[in-house]
Amino acid sequence: MLRRRFLLSCLLAASAAVPAAHAQSDYPARPIRMVVGFPPGGISDVLARTVAAEASGILGQNIVVENRPGAGTTIAADLVARSAPDGYTLLFQDTTTHAINASLYKKLPFDSVRDFTPISLVSSSPLMLVVSASSPVHSVSDLIARLKAAPGKYSYGSSGNGTIIHLASEMMDRAANVNVIHVPYKGSAPLVQATLTGEIEFAFSSMPPAIAQVQAGKLRALAVSTPKRIAVAPDVPTIAEAGVPAAEVTLYNGILGPKGLPPAIQQKLNDAFSKAMQSEKLKATYQSLGAIPMAVTPEQVAAQIKDDMVRYAQVVKEIGAQVD
Repeated sequence: MLRRRFLLSCLLAASAAVPAAHAQSDYPARPIRMVVGFPPGGISDVLARTVAAEASGILGQNIVVENRPGAGTTIAADLVARSAPDGYTLLFQDTTTHAINASLYKKLPFDSVRDFTPISLVSSSPLMLVVSASSPVHSVSDLIARLKAAPGKYSYGSSGNGTIIHLASEMMDRAANVNVIHVPYKGSAPLVQATLTGEIEFAFSSMPPAIAQVQAGKLRALAVSTPKRIAVAPDVPTIAEAGVPAAEVTLYNGILGPKGLPPAIQQKLNDAFSKAMQSEKLKATYQSLGAIPMAVTPEQVAAQIKDDMVRYAQVVKEIGAQVD
């Protein structure tokens, strides 16, 4: 009798495992949702839509980008963290989403490491330090001299309290020992507009709105925040070349799933996004934004996020930034 019950339980367990294994082997059997925590038009949105289009062809199913901006990307991240770990809901994250928010918010509805499955990094890109084309400032050294000559007179803008743009500005200000007023805006578009009109003295901006205005002659680029110059603006020095290496910042974008994502699906997605990085069309779009395509392992994704969390936690602590 006991033997019969044991055999029956084994058969039931085996039959329950078959649908799950079959679902993984057939993945993806329907469109995939990729959630972006920023409004349309920003660099994360453009990069997400570009890689989604390429990976859709590789996977044989559409990857549909869904913008869920708000609360410093925590709305989008929480949505994905609470989703079923079946590979049909992914998060397009950036440095703000995990590395900064983990220390910026007093309490998050998710754990930035434990509640997600790393899949791939897809790009690295700079911020661009810009001033109005009408400004008398023509270099980073000019800017620092101007700020030092009038402590507390000038202001800089950011796309929000605690964002990577805010932290990059604070890193430069502290390294240069200048006193500047922080003015947060609701996104990169109003930030760039405020720089154009001279409402603020300078700004670190994400690439899409900044490079367009630089190329139009309305903004002047003083530096890029990455260790190397970028192909779309080869004459613009790096922030280290400009004399402020402490303000060096690289913005990483990647793909995460909710915790518990099966390894077979994790690997299939990593393979697809890595292959998408080889697309000449994708490379051209990324280059126009100053972004560099990346193809790394899930383990490298996790390591990069953890390294950034440590680095930016120190900056957040030093400037006293916090969101309730």
